[in-house]
Amino acid sequence: MNFDLDEDEELLKAMVERFVVDRYDVERRRRYRSEPFGFSDENWRLLGDYGLIEGCFDTEDNGHGLNATALTMLFETLGRGIVVEPLIENVVLAGRLFAATARDPLRSGWLPGILSGKRRVALAHSEAGARDNQSWVETRCESHDSGWLLSGQKAYVIAGGGADGYIVSARTTGAPGDADGVVLVFVPAGTAGLEVTEWRTADGGCAVALRFERTLIDQAHRLVGGLEELAAAQSLASLARTAEALGVMETLFAQTLDYLRTREQFGAPLGSFQAIQHRMVAQYAALEQCRGLLNLAIVSAGEEGFVSAVDGARAFVASAALALGHEMIQFHGGMGVTDELSIGAGHKRLLVLSRWPESPGATLDRLAAG
Repeated sequence: MNFDLDEDEELLKAMVERFVVDRYDVERRRRYRSEPFGFSDENWRLLGDYGLIEGCFDTEDNGHGLNATALTMLFETLGRGIVVEPLIENVVLAGRLFAATARDPLRSGWLPGILSGKRRVALAHSEAGARDNQSWVETRCESHDSGWLLSGQKAYVIAGGGADGYIVSARTTGAPGDADGVVLVFVPAGTAGLEVTEWRTADGGCAVALRFERTLIDQAHRLVGGLEELAAAQSLASLARTAEALGVMETLFAQTLDYLRTREQFGAPLGSFQAIQHRMVAQYAALEQCRGLLNLAIVSAGEEGFVSAVDGARAFVASAALALGHEMIQFHGGMGVTDELSIGAGHKRLLVLSRWPESPGATLDRLAAG
C-alpha cells in the first residue's frame, strides 16, 4: 500500500505543524489548561479560520470532507504537539453527529456556527451506571404537549465546559441497557431546568455533569435516530482519538530518547546502558505495531470491516499508550511527572484517551464478539 500524502494533504500537514510550532510549548500549554474551559479561545478561533473545523465535516454539510487518511494525519500531528483544543469531542463526534441527525430549522440555525467554530456542541451520553455499556441510558424522555420532558443525569460530558448546546441521549421506552428505545435530543445551554456542574478530567480538560429536572425541550429539537447513529459517529471519533494517542506517544518517545542520549549517570549517557536500550527498543516496536493497526483502519475506511479495524487499533493503542507513558516517566525519574516537562502532560492525555469513552477491554470484547 502507498501511504504517501498527496499534495493537498502535505499542505494541510504543514499548516497544522506550523500551528503547533507557533502556538505550543510547555508554558503555553499549561496556560491554556488554566483557562476557564481548559483550552485557548484564541486557538479555537484560529482553528476555525484555518478551516480545520470545517475540514472535519462532509462536503454535503458544507465541510471540506477530509478522508480517513487526512483526518488521521491531522490528529496525529495535533497529538505530537499535545494540543488541548477539543476538536475530537466537539467537532468530529458531537458536531458531525449534529449534522447527521438535526433537521431544519434547528439544523440551519446552528450548523453554520458549528462549522465556523463560533458555536460548540458536546455529546451527553455516558452515565454513572454505564460501566462500559454504551446502551445504558437511564435518562428519560417523555412526550409533552409542547415538546419533550427530560429527567435524569449525564455524569460525563467531556469537553462540555462552555458548550453552547448538548446532544443528549434519553430513553422513551425499555430498561437501561436495552438497545431499542433510545432517542437523541438537542438541549441548548441555558435551557430552563438544566443544571450544569463543571469538573476537570485527568488531563486538565473541562467536562461537565448535567442534571435534568423535567426539563422542557422544544419539539423541533428531537434529532433523527438513536444509538445506531451515535455508534457511527463514535467510530470516526475513535479513529481520531487513536491517531492523537499515537502522536502523543511519538512525542514522549522522541523526547525521552533525546534525554537518554544527554543525561549521564556513572560517567556515561543513560542511553548507553543495555537494559535501557532493550526497553526503548520494546517501546519502539510497540509504536510500529500501533502505526500498522492504524494504517489498517485507514485503508478499511468505507468498507464493511472499518468499524472492526478501528476497534482493533483502538484496543491495542490504548493499552500500549499507558505502558509507553509509564516507561518514559520512569526514565525521567521524578521530574517526568512535573509541569516542567511535556512528559507528564502527554501521559495524562494518554490516560484519558485510553479510558474514554470505554476501557480497552470493552473495545476488545466488542471486536471479539463481532
